[in-house]
Amino acid sequence: MASIFDDDYFITEIGVAHIFPDARRASDEGLMAYGGDLDPNRILKAYRSGIFPWFNSGDPILWWSPNPRLLLYPDEFKASKSLRRVIRNRGFEIKFDSDFRSVIDYCSRVPRRGQKGTWLTEEMKMSYMELYKMGFAHSVETYLNGELVGGFYGVAIGRAFFGESMFSLVSDASKVALKGLCDIFIERGYRFIDCQVPTDHLKSLGARLVDRDIFLDQLEEALDEPTDLGSWEGWSIELNGDYKR
Repeated sequence: MASIFDDDYFITEIGVAHIFPDARRASDEGLMAYGGDLDPNRILKAYRSGIFPWFNSGDPILWWSPNPRLLLYPDEFKASKSLRRVIRNRGFEIKFDSDFRSVIDYCSRVPRRGQKGTWLTEEMKMSYMELYKMGFAHSVETYLNGELVGGFYGVAIGRAFFGESMFSLVSDASKVALKGLCDIFIERGYRFIDCQVPTDHLKSLGARLVDRDIFLDQLEEALDEPTDLGSWEGWSIELNGDYKR
């Protein structure tokens, strides 16, 4: 891995220590390093350092920590009147970790407005599947009439959740999944959902830009708390906000 902070480009070879530069020293753009590998333990180390991988197929692995950072605090989720109507009347059901593989496959295939192709390579998918098996990665799924129609996946460490990608096959499906996750996270004391890269869509749902130093301070606090390690398949949420386990 080459660090952008060193003229000599310190290299960490694949299979040895997972080392990252200090995110507080990064430029506002946030590109911190390139190369290395997608070993699940390296990815976990990156998240713990306030860094995430993001790159296009065919490019070297790029590691980022932009300033400011887009965070969604669970109690700040904005449910519009129309979304509340959908939750009451549409018949959506939320599940957790029931079909992680399908969620990550859909996230890699479903087109997004204004985006060509996908950054979610096969190597990336394999790494997050391994993180799922390790009990760190989780999927939040929306079902309609028994069919998977939307959701997203991410990684939970301590009381922080690092959102990676979402998809919708029908209108509002991923919004409903995010609302369900926020409701549970309020009950379980999660500090924030890291949305990483700003989008108007996530801002409309309550996510806001936070200075990177503040994010890193809050991350340190969140990492001091226990991780909900293992499958979340036993979790359930009533869409009126009642939490059950």
